[in-house]
Amino acid sequence: MEIWIIWLIAGIVLAGIEILTQMVWTICLSIGCTAALAADICGLSPAWQIAIAGIAAVVAYIALMPWLNRWQRRGRRAARTGMDALLGREGTVTDEIHPGDMGRVRIDGDYWQAVAPGAGHTLPRGSKVSVEAYDSIILTVKPL
Repeated sequence: MEIWIIWLIAGIVLAGIEILTQMVWTICLSIGCTAALAADICGLSPAWQIAIAGIAAVVAYIALMPWLNRWQRRGRRAARTGMDALLGREGTVTDEIHPGDMGRVRIDGDYWQAVAPGAGHTLPRGSKVSVEAYDSIILTVKPL
C-alpha cells in the first residue's frame, strides 16, 4: 500500500473526529496528515513525512488557536442562559406594578415578580415591559 493513501485516510478520519467532537487538536493533526501527504507526493522519505506532519500540526495549532478562541468567546456572549437569558426580553404585566411596589410580569409563560423604578406611574395589566436587570428572582423592568 502506498504511504500517501495512509496519510489520506488518517487525515479524513481525523477530520471526521473533529466534526463529531470539536476538539481542536484533531483538525491540527488532520492538517499535519495533509502536509505529509503532500511531502509523499513530492517524493520525500517517510522520516521527512513524519517530521513535516508534526511540524505542520504544531504550526496549525499555533495559528488556529487565537482565531478559535475569539470565535468561541463571541459564541458564548450570544448564548445567555439562566437569569441572564431574561435580560432584554419583553413581557406583559399581569399584576399592576405601582411606583415603589412590586407587581408581576409574564414572560414566555412564566410569572415573575417585578419592579419598575424608572416608571413614574402605575403600569396597568396588559402593559408591555422590557427586562433591564434582576436581583435574585425579582426583575427590574421598564415600560415599552
